[in-house]
Amino acid sequence: MTETSSLTQAAIAEFESEFADHLALAADSQDLLFRAARTANTFSAEPVSDDQIRAIYDLVKYAPTAANSQPLRIAFVRSPEAKERLLPLMSDGNRAKTGTAPVTAILAADTDFHEELPKVFPHAGAAFRDSLAQSDDARVAMARLSAGLQIGYFIVGVRAAGLAAGPMTGFDAAAVSKEFFPDGKHEALVIVNIGKPGENPWYDRNPRLDFDEVATIL
Repeated sequence: MTETSSLTQAAIAEFESEFADHLALAADSQDLLFRAARTANTFSAEPVSDDQIRAIYDLVKYAPTAANSQPLRIAFVRSPEAKERLLPLMSDGNRAKTGTAPVTAILAADTDFHEELPKVFPHAGAAFRDSLAQSDDARVAMARLSAGLQIGYFIVGVRAAGLAAGPMTGFDAAAVSKEFFPDGKHEALVIVNIGKPGENPWYDRNPRLDFDEVATIL
């Protein structure tokens, strides 16, 4: 057992002893989704199936979004041809691991999400759609924020499938958006490598801020 994994296990044990009675989720599920989950930097050759991808989205679709807008759009990059289009647009430090990941998800915000509002927000969607159509700035800001909420759920969804997620923002976002969403209505926000961890997949875990450093109870 490495020093890092020892520290992780110690942190898990400390948390479970202090907070176990306050959470409804089973301890092993807490570990899978949060405490023992890590950002993977290498991946094995084990494939990720279409069924796994669909199962992940079946969880992610329940993320909360403003007016149930659901602006997240996803391009799953798996074929060698698609990877060849993506890799030159990644930053140097992210290119190799993206090349070896079984699947890479490009997570983008649909800035014309408002067109779907009559479907997903039926009691007031048409009026809200018409209002947002008049304000590009408000619509884009809403798309980015709600897609960001969905991206957080996406990472947890990948972990729930027993897979490792490697989220990255080191890429040419404008070029990725143009290459994979050529309609000009989507903004690539985050790219996530997905798969089973490979050899030496983790860096040492960096410190997390404690509750009292970030929160106030009023």
